[in-house]
Amino acid sequence: MLNNKDFNYFIDSLNKMYPDADCELNYNSVFQLLIAVVLSAQTTDIQVNKVTNNLFKKYPDAFALANASYSDVISIIHSIGLYNAKAKNIINLSKYLKDNYNGEVPSTFEELTSLPGVGRKTANVVLMMEFNTPRMPVDTHVERVSKRIGIVDKNSTTLDVENELVKRLDPKDLRKVHHLLIHFGRYFCKSKSPNCIECPFKSICNKED
Repeated sequence: MLNNKDFNYFIDSLNKMYPDADCELNYNSVFQLLIAVVLSAQTTDIQVNKVTNNLFKKYPDAFALANASYSDVISIIHSIGLYNAKAKNIINLSKYLKDNYNGEVPSTFEELTSLPGVGRKTANVVLMMEFNTPRMPVDTHVERVSKRIGIVDKNSTTLDVENELVKRLDPKDLRKVHHLLIHFGRYFCKSKSPNCIECPFKSICNKED
């Protein structure tokens, strides 16, 4: 496991590598962020931004999307993975918000995770980004980097990763570190073909060749 000295060095170095790291999804409201994160599962933010550009023009809020036809939503988002299930989820999610929350996105973890298609990671992203709640969403990049660097061991669950990062970090730093880990995983420590040769963390990395 990564000791505190190496952990702090790692985070400080990421801050220097990615000083402007932040969310790369495009959205103009809490509702749009929620939909974008639901759509982002098993696909890239770039692909999500391409489809939401058209989706949000036509269906900018829960009331509009709740009345959308399944076939029309499919035609807009068909270029991303799992589009059939995602189309159903975002329409049902919008209907639920319309019927139960007057179209507004709730602000508690319990309410968010009760929504169709919304899991722990999605709820944490919305709470962190839009409700300024100290949370640590764990996506595939955060999980992979945390295991390779040794913040957690390779058999840890996503909840283990979340809990360890929350334990080690000041609550005010959770949002920034979340995005630092994503940027490092997305652009440097990739799942396939990571840039190990130029990596400044080779001495503490646990990646198996």
